[in-house]
Amino acid sequence: MTAMTITGKSNAFAPISASTLAELQAAVSEHYLLTDETTLREHGHDETEDLLFLPEAVAQPASTAEISALLRICDREHIPVTVRGGGSGLAGGALPVHGGLVISMKRLDQIIEIDDRNFQATVEPGVITEYLQNTLKDKGLYYPPDPSSRGWSFIGGNVSTNAGGPRAVKYGVVKDHVLNLEVVLPNGDIIWTGSNTLKNSTGYNLTQLLVGSEGTLGIITKIVLKLQPHPTQSLLMLVPFRSAESACAAVAAIFQAGVTPSALEFMERNAIDWAVRYVGETPVPIEETDAAHLLIEVDGFHLESLYADCETITKVLQQYDCGEVFFADNDATKTAMWKLRRNVANAVKTNSIYKEEDTVVPRAELPRLLKKVKDVGAYYGFESVCYGHAGDGNLHVNILRGDLNEHTWNTDVTTGIREIFRFVKSVGGTISGEHGIGWVQKTYLDIVFSEKEIHLRREIKRVFDPNGILNPGKIF
Repeated sequence: MTAMTITGKSNAFAPISASTLAELQAAVSEHYLLTDETTLREHGHDETEDLLFLPEAVAQPASTAEISALLRICDREHIPVTVRGGGSGLAGGALPVHGGLVISMKRLDQIIEIDDRNFQATVEPGVITEYLQNTLKDKGLYYPPDPSSRGWSFIGGNVSTNAGGPRAVKYGVVKDHVLNLEVVLPNGDIIWTGSNTLKNSTGYNLTQLLVGSEGTLGIITKIVLKLQPHPTQSLLMLVPFRSAESACAAVAAIFQAGVTPSALEFMERNAIDWAVRYVGETPVPIEETDAAHLLIEVDGFHLESLYADCETITKVLQQYDCGEVFFADNDATKTAMWKLRRNVANAVKTNSIYKEEDTVVPRAELPRLLKKVKDVGAYYGFESVCYGHAGDGNLHVNILRGDLNEHTWNTDVTTGIREIFRFVKSVGGTISGEHGIGWVQKTYLDIVFSEKEIHLRREIKRVFDPNGILNPGKIF
């Protein structure tokens, strides 16, 4: 990979003066207001391409009160503020594109309460997703959303982008599990957005408005999550197909047969090849004729019903030119199979700079979407690696930089992406299923929204953040 591209900040906002820096430092103590180059560079990029925007300072508060104090100062002085979680974003949502202050949530990392009577957990935004899931599992409880970055992404970032993951097909995305939020507004005021109840028809749903708002409306400081009993049984199968289109076509047929898997993942051949090379092993042999794979999981509490689901799925798959179905018969093999799927993005990242497009369509349209991606790539001269959450129509399209020149990468590829997105919109889909719009996708927003629809969203932003200090330059 090439060195990161350092981009200068805008002069639309005030720089942090020495006196303001002293105020910010007093709000969090001198140990947690950092301005050294190493820290600024670390907080100037995420997982989006090779972009780097340097902030002027990084704050690491440890409480809601400290965040409130920081925002009051920044709002008064018109200093841009970018909130940062684990830095796993793929749309540039945590990039401080206007410099200013980055507020890191790493010290707000406590599981405040696990209420097993009401199946709820109250957590701070810096809790790592996988740590929360493992803690809950020990108590027989389940928080299903599991993005591939769950081992290092923060719950707060997951909420801010409305993340999903493989098990969204059965259990829904983050928004389906958030009951209530404590939020600090840009002027420093602190509010709760809802209630800790399963039903709430009391006025506008501010909780769901904040979920997926990408840090542009307020800073989330506490999250109340809805939980459920942890499934005690699961079965997993890896299915090869002789054509990628057949694999995609089989997806809708599984649901039509009356089965809802807990995960249904698609990997085209080059995706699984790259993952095998990255991981260094494969739990199953990959045949030369295998063009794509589906990774299918069913879960629940009774093995007999799961075996019946697998039998139904197998009968469906046999109608779509699949190869031999491989069943994982132990936890070690299940872990190895999931390791391949979860490391596709890492494998791509280690080989090339890439743009990851987070397309989502009605699942029956997946075969047409995959064909469109390959046709557009052939026309504009770029290679793509495709994989994703086929069960809910979410296809990740990784467009590889490789040895493409600047014009092709910045112009031809962008034109091709717009063509793909127009197709996605034409079949009832949209341009982001779980990564958000952030910095790199905002130029495509006109494809899915009219001017009036964009205006309404801008006005919502203006009501929450009249001085425009929170994550400026994102979404719009």
